[in-house]
Amino acid sequence: MAGIYIHIPFCKSKCSYCDFYSKTDFSQRKELIDCLIKEIHLQKNYIDENVETIYFGGGTPSVLSSDELERILSALEANFLIEEDAEITLEANPDDLTAEYLNALKLIKINRLSIGVQSFDNKQLKAINRRHSSEAALTAVEVSKNNGFNNISIDLIFGLPEQDLASWKEQVNKAMYLDIQHLSAYGLMYEEGTPLWRKMKKGEVVPVDDETSIAMYHYLVKTCVENGFEHYEISNFAKPDFRSRHNSAYWQEKTYLGIGPSAHSYNGISRQWNILSISQYCRKINQGETFYEKEILSLQDKYNDFVMVSLRTMDGINFEILQKRFGEKMYNHCLKSAEAFINNGKLAIDKNFLRLTIDGVMTSDQIIVELMYVS
Repeated sequence: MAGIYIHIPFCKSKCSYCDFYSKTDFSQRKELIDCLIKEIHLQKNYIDENVETIYFGGGTPSVLSSDELERILSALEANFLIEEDAEITLEANPDDLTAEYLNALKLIKINRLSIGVQSFDNKQLKAINRRHSSEAALTAVEVSKNNGFNNISIDLIFGLPEQDLASWKEQVNKAMYLDIQHLSAYGLMYEEGTPLWRKMKKGEVVPVDDETSIAMYHYLVKTCVENGFEHYEISNFAKPDFRSRHNSAYWQEKTYLGIGPSAHSYNGISRQWNILSISQYCRKINQGETFYEKEILSLQDKYNDFVMVSLRTMDGINFEILQKRFGEKMYNHCLKSAEAFINNGKLAIDKNFLRLTIDGVMTSDQIIVELMYVS
């Protein structure tokens, strides 16, 4: 089974922490949708199996009308074999989720919502330039449920400006009362070049200290598990049978096709990434030129990918698969590189799996780098 990701790089306003490719100028909206549909046709042979998941990400895909989304979905159905029970996700800003819009989404078979709440605190939302309010976020979830959506995920961010541990606990507790099926929670990253990063450099905002970040994460995990959520990936929690099938495909190294500016694709043999700029992407699509870069994966690349995606899941690295796919040399490298982290409690061996501990999650990037193979 394979997945398809559609990148919609438009936002009504830019969040101060975000370094994803997006634009607040919608003048190229129709041109981009036309080119997305052209790319779908051009890439119809990339996937030679049924498509199990479709994911509209961004940017803010909910700025598109249901008619525009339907055009894209119709093009996908015309060029790929879409499973009858495919998971079709739309990332959405709370302000966009009116009853009328939600009903239209249901009619075009969108069956999962990922709502960018980020916080239920208006001061925190203002600090990161989110355009919705706490009240709008709560209303969006309730209206979505009332209009027949029973697969709803929300995003939260911890370590925000104006946020301490007590405030974070309030955010998590509010999320638990919403009767949602999925929660994604991420530690705030001060990405270089973003407005929030510039404020940090000027001393106008101070990042949360490591001890508080760890306490926030511990509370998140504890509370989610106590409320019936399965902690299945570093940042993701799901009620039984409600894991994100699309994101799980990334961590299981299944084939996925990315459509749109900056979108990535992977098929186990190579990976490719589309050009970033809307203007250049559309020009190359319209002129029949190559609009992506491509890299053939070596055995070392595949090993490093396997380590990275496996350690993001709470199951961890399957030693049997590692040994079978990559041989004794890379298997032994993994074991040797893991020793220090096992000894300091950051990694643990559970049956035939090597996984991050809760304490290890906070330094997962460093651990993954150390386990990678560099010839």
